[in-house]
Amino acid sequence: MADEVRPLSDEERAELEALRAEKAAREERERVARERAELEALRSESAQQRQPAKREAAAATAARAAAAEEDRRIREQRERGAKLMEPDDDLRMPLGQKLVLGVMGLLVVIILFMSKFLG
Repeated sequence: MADEVRPLSDEERAELEALRAEKAAREERERVARERAELEALRSESAQQRQPAKREAAAATAARAAAAEEDRRIREQRERGAKLMEPDDDLRMPLGQKLVLGVMGLLVVIILFMSKFLG
């Protein structure tokens, strides 16, 4: 029998241990590289998911700011209108009502003048 099982010599055993250590180191490097690639992929995926969320949040913030500005502008206009057209605390006639009554009186005078002298 030429294929007789014989134990490893000390040199062969040392070579085997060195090759095993080299293989283990290579597998460890490959594992670390795979983990790093997975980490980078997850980071980029997470960043891509946050980008639309950030854009949506920015758009929502801008929309809220625009709505708040519009509300403030409308509130100011209502306050000016109320000051112009509503009576104050002592029930004096506001300027807006005086102007409306004055214009209506002027129109009545003009119509009477036109019907009297032009008609």
